[in-house]
Amino acid sequence: MKISVIGAGNVGSLTAMRIAGDGLGDVFLIDVVKGLAVGKALDLEDARPLLKYNYNIKGSDDIRLVKGSDIVVITAGLARKPGMSREELLAKNSQILKDVCSHIKELAAGAIVIIVTNPLDIMTLYALKTTGFKPQKLFGMGISLDAARFANLIAQDLGLKCTDIEASVIGAHGEAMMPLPGFTKVKGVSLDEFMDEAKIKSLVARTIGRGAEIVANLGTGSAFFAPSAAIAAIVKAIAKDEKRIVGLCSYLNGEYGIKDACIGVPCRLGKDGIEKIIELELSQEEKNKLSKSAESIAQAAAQLLA
Repeated sequence: MKISVIGAGNVGSLTAMRIAGDGLGDVFLIDVVKGLAVGKALDLEDARPLLKYNYNIKGSDDIRLVKGSDIVVITAGLARKPGMSREELLAKNSQILKDVCSHIKELAAGAIVIIVTNPLDIMTLYALKTTGFKPQKLFGMGISLDAARFANLIAQDLGLKCTDIEASVIGAHGEAMMPLPGFTKVKGVSLDEFMDEAKIKSLVARTIGRGAEIVANLGTGSAFFAPSAAIAAIVKAIAKDEKRIVGLCSYLNGEYGIKDACIGVPCRLGKDGIEKIIELELSQEEKNKLSKSAESIAQAAAQLLA
């Protein structure tokens, strides 16, 4: 399997390392900055004897290396900087994504494409519209990372192993995300059996603000360890045909009462991409909030496409 990662920053390079280490296929790390992907690939090659992994990885600044890829991960894009408006970030990253997607469409039309570029939900819908790819084969990372954060915070609060927690989050990847305590289980038991409503609300708020908390402490840049782990898990589910339920930024066309928008929902994921969108029984308030977020995403993408 040929797996290309476009963008050799912290998220992209760590994603490449995790995919290679899992033995999922030959990894190609690509970045427009001359020498960056090459240098990181060489460094990752040198780690093979120490890690005891016999993986193959190649770096390049030539986007044409994406040719024939089975899976393409797009992490390329700018992070929002002080003084930069949301509109400026959208404009710059949409142009980067448009260029990358045009090459994928030409050179790797059969690939499954995973969008990580922010703002993720808008960029996923924009990429889908610009490529014309099937929604089953182009989707965003998003809420699987948010669910991991929710699970981690619950485990810490209860003093349990994080593997005991099955956390559920839907919605946009950002402040509009919706952690779902009612669908979150602790050792198979409902979360509200372990903590009261005030504590649950506190952990929901911390989950929503977790990315900003990390950014504030780092000073520059944003999270990369957990995002790269989330991406690698998605790639593994595809490469190993795991048929696993994963939270993904998926195109909805009637599901949850939403049409023509991309937003985070649980999906069954396998070798052909998204096999099924799982519809949860949401409250009316949750449905309304999800629809409002989806409408905002669709409007922002439409402005970029105009």
